[in-house]
Amino acid sequence: MEPARPNQQDDKTMIAFFDVETTVPSGSRRRGGGGGGGYYLLEFGAILVCPRRLIEVDNFSTLVRPSDLNAISSLSIRCNGITRDSVSNAPYFVDVANKVFSFLHGRVWAGHNILKFDCPRIREAFAEIGRPPPEPIGTIDTLPLLTQRFGRRAGDMKMATLANYFCLGPQKHRSLDDVRLNLEVLKHCSAVLFLESSVANVPSITNLASKSIVSENCNIQNDIPAGTNLKLCSLPVALSSLEGSSCGVRNVKDVCHDLGKYGTTLENEDAIYLMEQVEKMRIESSHLNSDDPIGGNSAPCSAANSAHKTSYIDTIKNSGSYAGFLEPDEVLVNCITVSHSTPTPTVKRIQILHQNVPLWLRCGDLVIHFGINTKFTDNSGRPKLSILVNAPPSLCHVLAICDSLVQSSLRSYGSTSEWWPLMKKNAFTNSSSTIRLHIPTITNCESAAMYSTEIYRLDASKNMNKLAFSKFDAAELDLLLAPGTNIDAFFCLDAYDYQQNAGIRLVAKSLLIHSR
Repeated sequence: MEPARPNQQDDKTMIAFFDVETTVPSGSRRRGGGGGGGYYLLEFGAILVCPRRLIEVDNFSTLVRPSDLNAISSLSIRCNGITRDSVSNAPYFVDVANKVFSFLHGRVWAGHNILKFDCPRIREAFAEIGRPPPEPIGTIDTLPLLTQRFGRRAGDMKMATLANYFCLGPQKHRSLDDVRLNLEVLKHCSAVLFLESSVANVPSITNLASKSIVSENCNIQNDIPAGTNLKLCSLPVALSSLEGSSCGVRNVKDVCHDLGKYGTTLENEDAIYLMEQVEKMRIESSHLNSDDPIGGNSAPCSAANSAHKTSYIDTIKNSGSYAGFLEPDEVLVNCITVSHSTPTPTVKRIQILHQNVPLWLRCGDLVIHFGINTKFTDNSGRPKLSILVNAPPSLCHVLAICDSLVQSSLRSYGSTSEWWPLMKKNAFTNSSSTIRLHIPTITNCESAAMYSTEIYRLDASKNMNKLAFSKFDAAELDLLLAPGTNIDAFFCLDAYDYQQNAGIRLVAKSLLIHSR
């Protein structure tokens, strides 16, 4: 038995990670004979962990002699290695109950599968000696927690499997060793999820034609200052610097200069990704500013005001801005392909292509079923905006092909993520399907959040008024995109496989709101 270090047990802010080893019930014991539920406690082990630094500050472990030594079967010994001789001189549980109680009572309890196994065994052990059990102020069961957050990428999510996944060594099935292993596994999973959430802010380049990257990379490389040391952690910072829409398109040299002011650097392989983003923005900028009859400047005003007018029909037919968007009937489904790339070890990009060019779609007269949804938030706490619209049969056909191709492609690459279907049946009509259009937000030079989707209103004469918003206001947008409103949507398909969730997001580039 390891003695507890002094002066830590009174600090109830510490998290108690604990584990018990027991006999394996069989026969009459499984049906309730012997210890509680047929189990006999053989070992208890716990560590107290500082929640701010995730370090062990105290520990306690003890073998426990069961009232019936014959309960330790060969099967029990194979499970944890605890023999009858091991516990023959160990204290009975009644002799260590005070110590166990003081370690657990009034704290947050943590452990792997403790809700279904370890917690009941503790309560049964105290019931056996006629004492009230310790009570937690909260519990953290890492089995369901990691299954939900980390996903089954490590297999069956048993502690031994997780330890093997992170190369932490074999599980020893001894209480103190197992709780320490549990803490290390939790740290590793948390670190992976933290890194993934960091690179999740990196914009997808689904809309970037690969040949455009190749043609201009040599020129972009000249923008990077000589000797620039590049690190992964600052890639989102660099991209954030690039994406100040009201600042205009910037080059890599400007970004690297800004990063240097904050002591931030990038990894070399991320420089390539950064260059691709610059090229994407240059393409989109020239796309919007040349041959674009609706690309005029819009002074900040309320959504009700218009900033520019043009013929809706002429815009759709002649605007270079919409030349890359296809109507569903224009899509050759046998020419849809899926490509994978890994620009960095932690970033996977999936592109849906049509004739080797990223697939962009446009669809008119969509009816909004549900307006702005603000239920989910991004890493900055801003609502993730989206609307639910009907999907006509021609669009459903194209999206179903894309859904199937991406899902099959991910499986062939070994993905075990849960797939989220792109389309859902309309709960009211039970016939037509609905799709969700996402309206992303960006931060401008003044660090204010704005919509990256361009939004226009069509008047009765089919003249198109570009709406300019002075601030991020989900309620204002909800009034514009109310249920029953007809819209034309121009959107890209953004495939993802992130944190054990996979699917396709439809990201709105432009929305044209019809007058009621």
